[in-house]
Amino acid sequence: MTTTPRPGDDRRRSSVVDADAALSTSWMSPKLAPADVASAGRGSYARVEISPGEVVVAFGGKVVAGNVFATLPADRRALSIQIADDLYLVGPEQAEPHDMVNHSCDPNCGIMGSILLVAIRPIAVGEELCYDYAMSDGSPYDEFDCSCGTARCRRRVTGNDWSRPELIERYRGWYSAYLQARIDRDQPVLSIQPAGGC
Repeated sequence: MTTTPRPGDDRRRSSVVDADAALSTSWMSPKLAPADVASAGRGSYARVEISPGEVVVAFGGKVVAGNVFATLPADRRALSIQIADDLYLVGPEQAEPHDMVNHSCDPNCGIMGSILLVAIRPIAVGEELCYDYAMSDGSPYDEFDCSCGTARCRRRVTGNDWSRPELIERYRGWYSAYLQARIDRDQPVLSIQPAGGC
């Protein structure tokens, strides 16, 4: 049995192919532009002003367990994000512009959920977008000497930074969901007792 093509079938087929070609594993706001960064190779900059709360990047890739993640080359692990205690989101072999968001000890972005990067303060035109890797990293897979140059620079970024009391206070609400759950589990709940017979 043969079918006769309906009018517009070719156009629908070509739009599916075009949409498929435009798919990537991540998303980056059109308000950003990738560019070279002297200290870090590549980064992402604001083309226009960005308001607090705006989603600027959605990380994507393949989810792999820690035992598989450990077998990947270091450069591939460095462009990944931890999304659970033993799960990592690994991008494609060829880094996409969305993967070019660098660390800063004084960030302008934070994590919402596990894969969304959100502005946590106003970001000016031309400003590099950065987040503190302590917001997502809960293991030592991507430790390095920091050269962010901010007044808050810790000099060394580790997989235990998420647990530093000053960072817990500063980044409350901007941690990856699994780290926030760890923090909530480990933080004692304060109970308030009424004073004197009330």
